[in-house]
Amino acid sequence: MENINTKLLLDEINKFVTERDWDQFHSVKNLSMALSVESSELLEIFQWMSEQQSNQVGTNSESLGKVKDELADIFYYLLRISSKLNIDLEESLMQKMQKNAEKYPIEKSKGLAKKYTEI
Repeated sequence: MENINTKLLLDEINKFVTERDWDQFHSVKNLSMALSVESSELLEIFQWMSEQQSNQVGTNSESLGKVKDELADIFYYLLRISSKLNIDLEESLMQKMQKNAEKYPIEKSKGLAKKYTEI
């Protein structure tokens, strides 16, 4: 997963969408809703699993295939939304990681699963 070529991916997505004349349906609102649906479909895979079972999904090819499909759908919509809004996802993620580092300093948050308002 190192060096994801987002330009290549966006070119493929744009070609796919253009060939089907779907851009007319891809408002940011609709894409955001679709992203939520796909995220829920990912959750559904794990819904009744124990923690241990969920961590072993990678050993079951059928379950892993379902997870891959849902992650791809989620990634598709993330790329599509960011493209529509001219957002550089890599830059946005790096900025957010910096914000998170400030909200969750190591000395206060290491080993804790608490929100920054609780530490």
